[in-house]
Amino acid sequence: MSTDVLDRTVTSPPATAATPRTGHPRKWLGLFAILAATIMNLLDTTVVNVGAPAIQASLGGTYTSLQWIAASYTLALAVGLLTGGRLGDMFGRRRVLLVGVVGFVIASLLCAVAWSPESLIVARVVQGLFAAIMIPQGFGLLRDLFPPHEIGKAFGAFGPVIGFSTILGPVVAGALIDADLFGTGWRMVFAINVPLGLFALLAGRAALPVASTPRTRTRLDVTGAVTAGVGMLLVAYPLVQGRELGWPLWSFAMVAAAVPVFVMFALRQLRRAGSGRHPLVELSVFTRRSYTSGVLFVIVFFGAIAGFSLAVGMFLQLVLGHSPMKASLTMSAWAVGAFVGSGFGSALVRLGRRILHIGLALMMVGIAGFYLVLQLSGGVGVGRLIAPLALYGIGMGMIFVPLFGIIMGEVRDHEVGSASGMLESLQQLGAALGVAVLGTVFFGHLDVGVERVTLITLGLTAATFALGFLLPRKARA
Repeated sequence: MSTDVLDRTVTSPPATAATPRTGHPRKWLGLFAILAATIMNLLDTTVVNVGAPAIQASLGGTYTSLQWIAASYTLALAVGLLTGGRLGDMFGRRRVLLVGVVGFVIASLLCAVAWSPESLIVARVVQGLFAAIMIPQGFGLLRDLFPPHEIGKAFGAFGPVIGFSTILGPVVAGALIDADLFGTGWRMVFAINVPLGLFALLAGRAALPVASTPRTRTRLDVTGAVTAGVGMLLVAYPLVQGRELGWPLWSFAMVAAAVPVFVMFALRQLRRAGSGRHPLVELSVFTRRSYTSGVLFVIVFFGAIAGFSLAVGMFLQLVLGHSPMKASLTMSAWAVGAFVGSGFGSALVRLGRRILHIGLALMMVGIAGFYLVLQLSGGVGVGRLIAPLALYGIGMGMIFVPLFGIIMGEVRDHEVGSASGMLESLQQLGAALGVAVLGTVFFGHLDVGVERVTLITLGLTAATFALGFLLPRKARA
């Protein structure tokens, strides 16, 4: 959509740049616009965990289709994030965020009217790509909206929102599906983005500063982004499809082929840096053990969360026979725990990486408790699951807020933009791989799938606990 169309969406005068002392006059409205865009992304990352059975009942398809409906969004987001932040530098963060919001809402409507699993998967890919355009603009715009002495309050609002919204998706999905508003069923899970997106668009148009960043002459490395995307797909595709097809030889060949593709990507980034052009990734950050360990931490940590969340949501409905609403209410303990934990994470960020180990320890206790409930005689009652899920959520929420700042603790100033963008992309890649791997384990044996996924998740969480000792002791200032 052109900026002329965006400019006609409201009649208020255009927003102006922030002033150093007081900030933008509509800074809090601008903050809510950015938060609305963030919430849309976080909700759509997780809504499928509860909505998938209803989607399958309506559209048909296989369990592999359900995995793709969940993973296609995060995989597209991972690829798009490599260049999404650069678009804001080139064309202005406000303009790019508003275009991203419009595209995301349109893609959400396409999801809501999907007529087959394949059409829904394609629409989810489009959603993920527009989310990658929309999300990276938020933090830069906050710095334009708020003066230095208030920026901490603005950033502080993101901790609880991220902690709550990441797991709120299944709860919202269950409530909307069970309510069956206007006979829409699962389709309202995606249509709910329309009012959220309209608010973000109108509030953003009214409050976000126009001259947020000067345009740059930087050219996008489209070839590099496509190369990275091919490498990610070569890893994810056989992991999702392999079980359904009986693990043919080509599935292993595809994973092996990803190695030279990633090597090609790395060589291209080195050539761009050597010629004075901006690379997508400053490969020098990987020479530091702390950052490389942080990359592994992010992939394993978010992969375990995404895979475990999918398995729990499917277990509650496909195995225990719970309705979407009952499943969402059970998982609300996870949501509340994440919200509480994010508050602890914000308050105790001064502890550095020790807060990560405290959170991971709580997560492992929660996972172990969940597994013990599965082994109890007398059935798996909802009441028995609340405590372990809540404890798992508290530990997870404690990690969300300080994690990236700690991983970036030893990154040089000129590498910060590239390093943080890479972490965001790898977070989404890790989530996609978690859905692929743990989803395959779960759907391979529904009767014992959740038990196997729980034990694997416990092992992965223990691995991140060990990796935590390789991270910087303190977060980046």
